[in-house]
Amino acid sequence: VQLQASGGGLVQTGDSLRLSCAASGRIFSSYVMGWFRQAPGKEREFVAVISASGGSTYYADFVKGRFTISRDNAKNTVFLQMNSLKSEDTAVYYCGASSRLGSLGLSRYSQDTMYQYWGQGTKVTVSS
Repeated sequence: VQLQASGGGLVQTGDSLRLSCAASGRIFSSYVMGWFRQAPGKEREFVAVISASGGSTYYADFVKGRFTISRDNAKNTVFLQMNSLKSEDTAVYYCGASSRLGSLGLSRYSQDTMYQYWGQGTKVTVSS
């Protein structure tokens, strides 16, 4: 599957952005989808993940209550709605797709090794 992330940009503290990740292929609905980010000089870190059906989500603690992950399987797209942005949210945001499904909880998808496919990233800059 090929992933194309978009929606990044330059915003101010407190603003909102909605990131999109469009996937190619006919079996998008069978992938767990996640968002990660990488700030300058830092390791890539987990942001949020959504189950293949869209019925379950899991977030990093630092985005709970501010970010919402969702997906539209009919449009092969996963979204990340980001509200109340802070300067520390500045990073390149990547979407990932995982075909490793199972009965365990979504928390294991906080590890980037669970993902087989990655988008090219979209840059988010939050100016204070």
